[in-house]
Amino acid sequence: MDARARDVFRRIVETYLETGEPVGSRTLSHGDGLDVSAATIRNVMADLTDMGLLFSPHVSAGRLPTEFGLRLFVDGLMQLGDLTDGERRALDVSAAPGDGDSVLEQAAARLSGLTQTASLVVAPKSEGQLRHVEFVATSPAEALAILVYEDGRVENRVMSTPADLPPSSLISAGNYLSARLRGKSLGEMREQILGEVASNEAELDELTSRLVRDGVADLTEGERSSLIVRGRGRLLDEAAEEDLERVRMLFDDLERKRDVIDVLNAAKGGEGVKVFIGSENRLFSLSGSSVIAAPYRDQSNAIVGVLAVLGPTRLNYARIVPIVNYSADAVSRVLGRAGGGE
Repeated sequence: MDARARDVFRRIVETYLETGEPVGSRTLSHGDGLDVSAATIRNVMADLTDMGLLFSPHVSAGRLPTEFGLRLFVDGLMQLGDLTDGERRALDVSAAPGDGDSVLEQAAARLSGLTQTASLVVAPKSEGQLRHVEFVATSPAEALAILVYEDGRVENRVMSTPADLPPSSLISAGNYLSARLRGKSLGEMREQILGEVASNEAELDELTSRLVRDGVADLTEGERSSLIVRGRGRLLDEAAEEDLERVRMLFDDLERKRDVIDVLNAAKGGEGVKVFIGSENRLFSLSGSSVIAAPYRDQSNAIVGVLAVLGPTRLNYARIVPIVNYSADAVSRVLGRAGGGE
């Protein structure tokens, strides 16, 4: 693109992100700083459409940026805004030593409030010491794993089981795991237990061994992170009537927490803020949503989680990117001082 086309394109995207409406040549020609005729602007818009950067929702309507156009804008043409002192104060969090959970809850709430969107935080999940493990059949091929922790917490997780598993195997598997996990966490005993089962040191029958092996794998795999979601209702606040189905699909996506965590963890690979627009991420592609995410660090300067904003593709990227970046830095500073995040 030449300088004129870049200027027209940038103004179209900025106007769309502000209004949510298609942008026409007349609107641009009446704006400040663009000293060209409406006819010239229409020609430039036609060229940008041919390049796949713009599209027209209706024959007589103005133009909207495509996802490809939004990506080009975010990567090369967007001018980031500066945070005010008030915005920085609104994002600053605090916590007592070891109280990392409080820091992340604060950050999620403040980020949602300042951006008026939903906020997501992937947090390292603390592994508690267990007191008792029990399996209860709920269907011919499914069981409920009941985990009782030393601090009194009880956690129930549904898992698949062999269809021909007898009740005695459920009891034996629970007794075996309870004996080895008392006072320990699943994570620290995982390899030892799987090793005993593989070498038959556990002295369990085949079906019980399979239940223990699959159970330990299911209960520990992917459970090292938890998801904090704040501001779901804000996704409805700005939604037009035609957007309600998109928001409903987005709510459905958010219920699939494991998949959400996987998507956000993609932002761990490197420094700074990552922006995922629309179909660029598989989970939120149908709901046409964008995610702006940044990793945060613990007291050892290791990346341990991700903080993000979720909303329609018509987000104010120039404002929200620095907000997410500052919020992640604020969390990292506090966790570094307080020794949280473990």
